[in-house]
Amino acid sequence: MVTAAPRTRDVLWSDVEDVYAAILAHPFIAGLTDGTLPREAFRHYIVQDAHYLRGYAKALAVCAAKAPDEDGTVMFAEHAAGAIAAERDLHAALMAEMGSPPEEAAAEPVAPTTRAYVSYMLATVYGGSFAEAVGAVLPCYWIYARVGEELVARSSPDPLYARWIAMYGGAEFQAVVDAVLEVTDRVGATLSETELARVREHHRTTSRYEWMFWDAGYRQEQWPV
Repeated sequence: MVTAAPRTRDVLWSDVEDVYAAILAHPFIAGLTDGTLPREAFRHYIVQDAHYLRGYAKALAVCAAKAPDEDGTVMFAEHAAGAIAAERDLHAALMAEMGSPPEEAAAEPVAPTTRAYVSYMLATVYGGSFAEAVGAVLPCYWIYARVGEELVARSSPDPLYARWIAMYGGAEFQAVVDAVLEVTDRVGATLSETELARVREHHRTTSRYEWMFWDAGYRQEQWPV
């Protein structure tokens, strides 16, 4: 009997199950659901996420340019526009609720982890293949969806945190992620072992950056010098 090869998404997720477990166990995530996360830490996270999404939108635009078919180009181009819209609309609304105008947030420095994560991702999508680019941008989609799915049943006593959880735990965002996973499986099935190994390395690296991003928010990370 011939055994079917595992889907690329299953291979990639098996590589990062430990990272995902560490994210769920992080006090930033625990603080979101029980309402104990300090507002200053959440504000730092939102400011840095706005900086991050500007770079992420550029990375998705490169994925659109490198996509081998029109459907992929359209999808990633739409997602790039959606990342900018989220940065402008959701983050502006959250910042306003915390008493800060968007202009103030935009003027704050890009923190070390944010700079490193965006730099690695952009270097990968510009310098690598389409498959490598997808591997690098996938964790931001996928881990947020899995975290949102995990947290949505718990929600939060803090209305601000509950709103954030609902956005990433909803069916609309999951549908976006499912579309990217379909592309991941389709492209992954065409890769050699060497090419797949590069994709797996990029995917694990940016998954680690996802943990670091939560941690940096919790610590309200600043440049040490």
